[in-house]
Amino acid sequence: LIEGQVLGLRSERISHGHRFHAGQALHITAADTWLQALREARVLADPLERRERIRSEVARVATGIGTPQLSQALLDEIANLTEWPVAVACRFDREFLSVPHEALITTMEANQKFLPVFDAAGQLSEHFIGIANIESRDEAEVRKGYERVIRPRFADARFFWDEDLQQPLASLCDGLREVTYQRELGSLWDKTLRVTELSRLIANRSGVDAAQAVQAASLSRCDLLTRMVNEFPELQGMVGRRIAEQQGADPALAVALDEFYAPRQAADNIAGSALGRVLAVADRVDTLAGIFAMGLKPSGNKDPYALRRAALALARTMIEGKLELDLQGLLREALEQIPDTALAAGLKIHKRGQSSNSPSADAVVNIGARRAQLAEQLREFILERLRGYYLNQGIPSGVFEAVAAATPSSLTDFDRRIRALTAFLQRPESQSLVAANKRAANLLRKEGEVHAALPEVSTLQEPAEQELASALRVTAEQSRVLVEAGSYGESLALIAELETPLARFFAEVMVLDEDPAKRARRLAMLRQLQELACEIADLSRI
Repeated sequence: LIEGQVLGLRSERISHGHRFHAGQALHITAADTWLQALREARVLADPLERRERIRSEVARVATGIGTPQLSQALLDEIANLTEWPVAVACRFDREFLSVPHEALITTMEANQKFLPVFDAAGQLSEHFIGIANIESRDEAEVRKGYERVIRPRFADARFFWDEDLQQPLASLCDGLREVTYQRELGSLWDKTLRVTELSRLIANRSGVDAAQAVQAASLSRCDLLTRMVNEFPELQGMVGRRIAEQQGADPALAVALDEFYAPRQAADNIAGSALGRVLAVADRVDTLAGIFAMGLKPSGNKDPYALRRAALALARTMIEGKLELDLQGLLREALEQIPDTALAAGLKIHKRGQSSNSPSADAVVNIGARRAQLAEQLREFILERLRGYYLNQGIPSGVFEAVAAATPSSLTDFDRRIRALTAFLQRPESQSLVAANKRAANLLRKEGEVHAALPEVSTLQEPAEQELASALRVTAEQSRVLVEAGSYGESLALIAELETPLARFFAEVMVLDEDPAKRARRLAMLRQLQELACEIADLSRI
């Protein structure tokens, strides 16, 4: 026995088993006997053993009633609530299945720690499983207690649901005027108007029905005023979808009301439908533009408005959803809709002794410049989130930096370049091209700006110069066609074929010749080489 005291308890050889199954204290003679002694007293001290017993108990009682849903999070919670877990199969009235199943599942899992059970078709059934912390002599009484405690919760959910169905979803929109989103940014109604306009713009550019996008965006936040969302805040979006379905809305529109929240968590998928992706992008862009305009961007590890998550969700939706949108242009359009008072407040002019509600003349003059500045800040903020996104996929930061330096207009184009460059770097000829670009970049950096044009082959005297100049002209023409078609991998492979003339050029030619004309011509060729690759990525950064 090691003498000591922890949290007010002194060390001793006395332990205790299950409070109902083992009334007597246990005398622990050796550490090696502790687990078994407690096990015999109906306490599973090993958390892994408790988890395994829960799984086996659930499988035992689930036979013949369906497939239980046991998430890892719920398993961990139940394992930490019980010492001797025993599963009990229960059921509720089938009439409650008319309530959206997500609400019933949330009630079972979050409130009661019960396991929902699904039928062969994957639909929620009237069965559920409770985990008791005792082997009762009368299991029927335990079952009756579980069924009794869940009934009033389900009855409340059904009441809220029936009440919400009594009025059209669109009728709730006016109520958004009374809910403040952010003081300078207005109400949730104001935010909805901004998101609606952005949805129209994005839909027109991505081949989605703009009228449907406008309708979906205008309804997207109406369910926040329902009784169901008031009771189950985590079901926002889903409630709007279910109400729209019940009230005969277009199925695609109904789905979008739920999907525009996706991805809700980092590991979630993006919205599955094109309409849902349009709304998801519009909402995130407005959120980022508005909060940045207010000067409330994240600092350090503080991110009260979850802007980092919003930026990553926006980027993922654009990339994985194949949305060919000009990111910088979209950010500027979102900022154009932000009220001038919010932009002025972001300038923190109150520090100069003025109210943020009455911006000064010089602040008003700078509003346009501030919008442009914020668009650039937002773009950098979004790209910074992408850095981690690609690192998690095993793509080196050097590849990311190389593509970012080329400033692709859309994130889908950014992704194509990332993939093409990553694949190209696996090829043996890539190393010589990267090395040549670095050497060219170093020489050009030493000389500063190079204004000379690519020389005509006929004006050159050195064979190595002639060969490289001729190859550069042919490669430039062919590469331009490939780049315009988005065939970045093929373009890089084509540029890599310059390896032989480049090697000869560096071996036989003095680039920084004392003759200014010769030096200018040779640097112009190196600049041409660099520009060819930089149309895709700045290889000197790898």
